[in-house]
Amino acid sequence: MNPTLPVRGWRLAALMLLSGAFAALSLPPVCALFVLPLGLLVLYRAAEDARSWKQAALCGFLFGMGFHIAGLYWLTNAILTRVHEFWWVVPFASPGVSLIIAPLVAVPAVLCRLVPAGWRRVLMFSGSWTLVDMGRVFLFSGFPWNPLGSDLEFPGVVGDAFIQPASLIGVDGITLFVVLGALTVFRSRRAASAVLIAAILWGGWGYWRLETVQPLDVVNPRAVLVQGNVSEDEIISHQSAIENFRRYLRLTSKGVQQARDDGSSRPVVVIWPESGFPGLLDEDELARQMIEQAASGAPSLIGSDREKDGHWFNSLEAVAPDGHIEAIYDKSRLVPFGEYQPWILPFNILPGVITPGPGLRTWTLPDIGSLGPMVCYEIIFSGSVTERHKRPNWLLTISNDAWYGNSAGPRQHLATGRMRAVEEGLPVVFANNTGISAVYDGRGHEVSRLGWGLADALVTDVPPPLKATLFSRWGRAIPASLAILFMLLAFIPRRGQRAERVVFVPKG
Repeated sequence: MNPTLPVRGWRLAALMLLSGAFAALSLPPVCALFVLPLGLLVLYRAAEDARSWKQAALCGFLFGMGFHIAGLYWLTNAILTRVHEFWWVVPFASPGVSLIIAPLVAVPAVLCRLVPAGWRRVLMFSGSWTLVDMGRVFLFSGFPWNPLGSDLEFPGVVGDAFIQPASLIGVDGITLFVVLGALTVFRSRRAASAVLIAAILWGGWGYWRLETVQPLDVVNPRAVLVQGNVSEDEIISHQSAIENFRRYLRLTSKGVQQARDDGSSRPVVVIWPESGFPGLLDEDELARQMIEQAASGAPSLIGSDREKDGHWFNSLEAVAPDGHIEAIYDKSRLVPFGEYQPWILPFNILPGVITPGPGLRTWTLPDIGSLGPMVCYEIIFSGSVTERHKRPNWLLTISNDAWYGNSAGPRQHLATGRMRAVEEGLPVVFANNTGISAVYDGRGHEVSRLGWGLADALVTDVPPPLKATLFSRWGRAIPASLAILFMLLAFIPRRGQRAERVVFVPKG
């Protein structure tokens, strides 16, 4: 018989919160995977021991609150950039967002009680956790941040190997098996041995794929990622805007010169991050000419605000060598409570709102090639980073993580780009104002990086793409189907036995 938790009442509530926070240490950048089975085991036992479904739901909710508050603690830094206006929001930044998504954790805590204890209950918990976690994309504009599949994004080649199955099942499919393994490892010695063997096979297959998968015969450009390291206070206030613009021009000139020094025949493209240009680039012909002069004839991809017919857009603009704008991409997935205000708040906390663009696009431009542009937040959406039926040869996301300071936030954001690279089989270029800027090849292997808080230009060849992956063809239908299959298998009775009837016992 499984042991029961020896606590009740407020002690149980505190244990749930602490267990959730403890489990969050498994997320990037810490990736302490060994803490996840301990945290999930506490939640699982509490759900089993609960005297009613309501108590099980409460345990799940409290676990979710602890997990998301700890995992998203860095959201407070965004408020601190405007603390003189929104000082009263500081205590509610991370807890407020957690309050919205934590109830989803109550679902597996309740549903696992629908089936008898044992393997069927583990399958139900794993499948329902994954399915409701995938449902986070439907909350407002979506907030699928920190799925448990990202726990396997260890630094270096070990992490590269362990995330390769994302090419088949996506990060949500990895979440499914991570939860399954975490709940299985403590069941018995035999179960623990099975988890260990499965982990070795999982990593072994990943390492084999790393060594055998071949890139396509495509030559992508050489990228000059310009990281100006401009503080968010300066961006908001436009203080020292001219000086910061000149800094970006100097770094551009330096980076382009470096890119051409070795005589490579690759075309060069200059990339400035989100908020890189401190004005309205499409209305400033002189600024575009200055950028192209610094770029010495290389095309430039510049992050800038844009205004049209009274609507404001967060945009990426492609500037040709002669200074005219070849293409504009307007961010289509907006940050809730950051770029637009959901209906859930009856009062206004935003000084202005951004208008979403029409959706993902694939650009085919001279010296840039076939590119999938994105702005910041959009890279976190698994299965939704390329235009339908128009697969590009590389992905670019420009960002400004200065909001979140030197915290886990920028590193978790970067981890999403690494996972998208594996899922899609496409190189991902991540250009950030304050860092971290990086380039990943189509296997999720880091090619180059420019660290946090540095003002410099990162010069690197954009790797070629890989063949389209299974996940890139079928998307989230694969992990969703697997999660549903797990839940259905949980209802199949064991051979020779009739299905046990599970009755919820009323509290008291």
